[in-house]
Amino acid sequence: MFGVLDDFLFVLRREGFEISPSQAIDVARAAREVGLEKQVLRDAIACVVLDRADRRPRYDAVFDAFFAAPARPAPTLSERLASLGFSAAEIAHFIHLLREWAKPEEGARLLALVSGGTALDHLLGRDDVQKLLALAQSRATQGFYAHRVLDALAVGRARSVLAGLLLELGEAMGQDRAERLVAALSGQLDGVERLVHAELEQRISSTEERQRRKDERVATAPFTALSLEEREQVRVAVRQLAARLRGAARVRNRHRRRGRLDPARTVRVALKTDGVPFRPVRIDQRRDRPKLALLCDISDSVRPVSAFMLELVYAMQDLFERARSFVFVSDVQEVTPLFEQEPAVDAVAKAAASMVGALGNSSYGRALRVFDTRFREAVDRRTTVVILGDGRTNYQANGADVLARIRERAKRVIWLCTEPRATWGTGDSAMTAYALHVSQVLEVTSAVDLERAARELIAG
Repeated sequence: MFGVLDDFLFVLRREGFEISPSQAIDVARAAREVGLEKQVLRDAIACVVLDRADRRPRYDAVFDAFFAAPARPAPTLSERLASLGFSAAEIAHFIHLLREWAKPEEGARLLALVSGGTALDHLLGRDDVQKLLALAQSRATQGFYAHRVLDALAVGRARSVLAGLLLELGEAMGQDRAERLVAALSGQLDGVERLVHAELEQRISSTEERQRRKDERVATAPFTALSLEEREQVRVAVRQLAARLRGAARVRNRHRRRGRLDPARTVRVALKTDGVPFRPVRIDQRRDRPKLALLCDISDSVRPVSAFMLELVYAMQDLFERARSFVFVSDVQEVTPLFEQEPAVDAVAKAAASMVGALGNSSYGRALRVFDTRFREAVDRRTTVVILGDGRTNYQANGADVLARIRERAKRVIWLCTEPRATWGTGDSAMTAYALHVSQVLEVTSAVDLERAARELIAG
């Protein structure tokens, strides 16, 4: 019973549970008191080894997996070799030769490797092996770390020891029997290699799944719910998105410069030479780069999204003939020169902190009037105007009539709303009024929404 408990505690330690020697003694005492009824034993051990309630599900899973094994223990090395037709004398002679011929450490390790079970678990649980297993974070490094783990387990040296014993075994039991025994033991080492690869595969798959869930959460979680670390992840993703959009735009422009095939003109040209040689005729599809005017609310409720949007536009501004950025709360200030002079992160911080009194309440009516009056030249028939904000006016004039005038002069007006559609028109929200005077309204509450909005800007 104590041997089973020791094996179980070893498995718990391997799964990340910290169990001191005194706790191990208490586990044995608890088991002696409560007996072997499964549920009672599970709870008794949990009382000793768990220090946090949130670790109970993981503990239960390890307990169930460990005690779900068949009641009959796995066959020992001697039992497995006996099942292959080797006599007890031959097995004993092999172990005797191993202890005489190999170094004590090598012999013990070889026996542990070919024995499997708990002995092999203890080898895999060594600190150096676990550190190597933990370093394998991607499939690109899986083979490299598998080789290093096998080297740390001395599997290659174990094969050399078996090859060295072949001659001695042949003299004692005959060459054929010796070769069969060595082949059987080499098969056990092959199993160790498969086990190491399977362990790495499982760990890497788990790492990839955790990363996938983490990325998915960061991509879909509201900006206001992101931690500082997660916001930095989004910032990196924004830069990567801008790079992808720039690359895609370059490919589209290259194809556009080639032009679109004109079948009718191609056939007419080919008639001159009876179709030989055949020369395609293309229609020029060159398109001027659009202009962009970005107007961002940087009040407290919208600032996280505005910072990402400003940085995104800054990173992909070469896709536009002219990209001008403005920020507002109740007043409007152009921050385009700031982005030209400083790195994006510093420019966004300065724009939000000191340009237009970001601690005040948003006044969309005043901001739209100031923008239409002071920066009228920023909008013409080639300009896409992008307004980012939650549309909450703090019960002041909403300026929808000014927005309608801007829409008449612009190529299109896109409103990026930082609140879900279900909240539009509630309280001081004027989004239902604004939606009547813009080309399109897009919800931007997460990184996924921001990417969708960026692609919409490029597509237009």
